[in-house]
Amino acid sequence: MRLGFHGKLGLCFLLLMVFSFLVQSYLIYSLEKSFLLSSLISLLIMLPFAYFLARVLSRPVSEIAQKAAQLISSQPGKETRADLDAEPEKLSKAIDEMGMQLKAKIEEISKEKDYLQTLLRGIMEGVLVLDARGRIVMVNDALRQLLSLPLQVEDRTPLEIIRNAELERALRQVLQEDENTTLELTLPSPEGKTFEVNVVAIPPSPEGTATEDEGRRGVIAIFHDITRLKELEKIRRDFVANVSHELRTPLTTIKGYAETLLEGALKEEVAAQFVQVIKRHSDRLAKIVEELLMLSKIESREFQFKTEPISISDLIADVLDFLREPCNKKRLSVSYDPPPIPLFVQGDRHYLEQVFMNLLDNAIKYGREEGKVTISVIEKDHHAVEISVRDNGIGIPKEDLGRIFERFYRVDKGRSQELGGTGLGLSIVKHIVQAHGGKVWAESTPGKGSTFYVTLPLHRK
Repeated sequence: MRLGFHGKLGLCFLLLMVFSFLVQSYLIYSLEKSFLLSSLISLLIMLPFAYFLARVLSRPVSEIAQKAAQLISSQPGKETRADLDAEPEKLSKAIDEMGMQLKAKIEEISKEKDYLQTLLRGIMEGVLVLDARGRIVMVNDALRQLLSLPLQVEDRTPLEIIRNAELERALRQVLQEDENTTLELTLPSPEGKTFEVNVVAIPPSPEGTATEDEGRRGVIAIFHDITRLKELEKIRRDFVANVSHELRTPLTTIKGYAETLLEGALKEEVAAQFVQVIKRHSDRLAKIVEELLMLSKIESREFQFKTEPISISDLIADVLDFLREPCNKKRLSVSYDPPPIPLFVQGDRHYLEQVFMNLLDNAIKYGREEGKVTISVIEKDHHAVEISVRDNGIGIPKEDLGRIFERFYRVDKGRSQELGGTGLGLSIVKHIVQAHGGKVWAESTPGKGSTFYVTLPLHRK
């Protein structure tokens, strides 16, 4: 059993007292010296021993005070006081000073931590931090929301919560080889998001001591959500491919017929027929270009509508009057019951006419011979007007219903071209309605017909 500092001090004091008593007894009884002289001689004999023991006992305290003073003096702007003689006082002063500096350092670290946490919360990109063991140290709120992560992720591996082997390999590679990398991943999430992930090694602290993990203290992975960029890139590729296809067909036809005419067919009876074909395909090209320019204009940030209060009943009546001839030609009956109370919307009359011209034109083209088109207008939730156009035509398959508002997308390409469609009409409808603050969607049953719905903000006079 080891004695503490107080135990050693008490034992040394007891030994000194016993030794002093023995010396004094020897001087008094053996050498017959007086008590006063014996006490003085024993005191003189004991002083070197007492000094030696005091030095031995105070050495640990002195070493602690010296180390504390060295720690203090290593801080900038601090100096060790050398005029303190008492070791306990030195130790007390040093510890007090260390406590003050430690408190200041903790406050500084806390401020830096709060600053970093605020910074991470404000970053829109997801951040994942791993330690040298490949365990999660922290994730920011953005990454939790992007990947729907659980609340408790600390000290778990990324594979446990994200479940992507490619990401796990990249993190391990950077952790072991200390080489930064970038990869593109489609990670499991409710929306099937695509991310560009930058994985960077955390450099060692410049003041850190050498350890077996020095040089690979951990890694940081930054998740950039590029889902929208990928969608736009796909739309661009599809758009270029579709435009090329749509323009190539009429241009090839025009070129072929023109060459035939130039080769001598101008004097033949079929020349007029060839010219009609050229004109029809030229009109188709002009219509495609016109609708593309309209789409580009609507999507432009500088584009502005010339808004005014518009009566829905008057608007639909004008459109029906314009389409009366194709309706009669196909012997279609159009049913429209105006709302009991006139309903108005705030919008651009020219572009809203384009919306209902396209919807009704489609209902006529794809409706049955001697079929029926029904138009209804209702007030929705006291703040919107809902207009529906229903036909009893061929309908739209369920797998195509979600894509009919895309540029150049057509359910039956052969029939659409035969009827003169460009595949841009519904895309124009969608963009005009959305620009007016409304929504458009469709419901359909193959073989029974389709219904297109448009909602527009209600205008109250």
